[in-house]
Amino acid sequence: MESKPRAFLASVRLPLSAKILAWFFLNVAVLAAVVVLLFNAQFRFDLDWVFASSAGQRVDAMRALIVGELNTATPDDWAEVIERFSTAYGVHFALFEPNGKHLIGVVTELPQEVQQRMFPSPPAAPAGKRPPPKIEGPVHAFLRTSNPARYWLLQRVRLNNPQAGGAMQVVLVAKADSFSMGGLILDPATWLGLVVGTVVFSVLFWLPLLHGITRSIGQMTQTTRQIAEGRFDVRVATRRHDELGSLAESINQMAARLNGFVAGQKRFLGDIAHELCSPLARLQMVLGIMEQRAGEGKQAEYAKSASEKAQQIAALVNELLVFSRASFGATAVNIQPVAVREAVAEAVQREASEPDQIQTEIDDGLTVLADRELLVRAVANLLRNALRYSEGAGPITVAAAREDDVMAIRIADCGPGVPEEELPKLFDAFYRLDHSRTRETGGVGLGLTIVKTCVESCGGTVVAHNRHPHGLEVVIRLAVES
Repeated sequence: MESKPRAFLASVRLPLSAKILAWFFLNVAVLAAVVVLLFNAQFRFDLDWVFASSAGQRVDAMRALIVGELNTATPDDWAEVIERFSTAYGVHFALFEPNGKHLIGVVTELPQEVQQRMFPSPPAAPAGKRPPPKIEGPVHAFLRTSNPARYWLLQRVRLNNPQAGGAMQVVLVAKADSFSMGGLILDPATWLGLVVGTVVFSVLFWLPLLHGITRSIGQMTQTTRQIAEGRFDVRVATRRHDELGSLAESINQMAARLNGFVAGQKRFLGDIAHELCSPLARLQMVLGIMEQRAGEGKQAEYAKSASEKAQQIAALVNELLVFSRASFGATAVNIQPVAVREAVAEAVQREASEPDQIQTEIDDGLTVLADRELLVRAVANLLRNALRYSEGAGPITVAAAREDDVMAIRIADCGPGVPEEELPKLFDAFYRLDHSRTRETGGVGLGLTIVKTCVESCGGTVVAHNRHPHGLEVVIRLAVES
């Protein structure tokens, strides 16, 4: 179930940039509120904020421990007590009298800023009057000095040690190089946990929006790839109401227009091919009669050449008709379980003139969901191409094996292969390799296009790749019964 903020942003027609900015500022507002609450709970916005909450509790606990030991130890052992606590906390402790006189500790001199905070000057007395009594310094203070940077913690404490003459007031001074004061002021573990929590919260907060964007982009990427492969019936879900939704609608419109253009082109080719069949048949008949009556000489050569050209045109028209029927026969396709071994055997029988030209490696019992006639035609066209262009370099092999939920039928030859940059164009209509596949040796360039059309009409895919060190392999993948 979608969160309310996300559902609201998805329902409102806003630009994608506005949605991202709104989500960002909402994230910042929530984090700011959390920081303010934590800050208020931790430091209470006092002037002496470092002594509030847990920081103040740690300082009070430290002061109580030191005062307790100083009250029970002899004055001669006070130096050892201060040194021990300095080592334990990682700071330098020292004791000063209220008038600024050093008592114990490695800190013997105090910067001017520290002296002013610890021993504030009394206000000036009016002329002819007695000066006011000296004002004692603060109960506690925390400050920073520079050149070099140091942090100072001042605590006014009262000792009551009979061995030192009874009650006395002193100032406990702590000096450190860092703000944390050995964990007294700032506990690194607490703040590290806060940072980690903030990062985790931000990731979880932004994840729904980013997931929605990346999912939409991924769907559009997949759809455009399928459109580029010639599958114009795919569509993108258009539930979004922003730029991505508009882009999805544009992709759907483009696919529909391309589908119309390509269907119209194929229908146009089919209609032309159908209309040309009758006049071509009559032309071939007339040319055959002329060739018989021409006898010998130039007229016979001319008649023979014209008859060969007419046969080439008839072959082109026939290929166009096959291509058109395969393209528009999707509604009449009879998808059913087809035995792969039997279909391949029929295609081999159509194309192979010698038994050892084509080797099959297909187990019994392998079946695919396809139209049998379209599958046989696709395999036969591939075998014809392999026989024509492998140049007798080796046997042609046909193998089949199941790959997860599809069946892969592989037709491989040992010929020279195809340049890598030409592989994506192999299944384009009227495409031929100029250096070898001319009209005289390579047909009209519709054989592999018909293969692709037949396979896709059966709901499958076909790809080609070069073998190493040489040869070409074409792979047909079709669904199998679940």
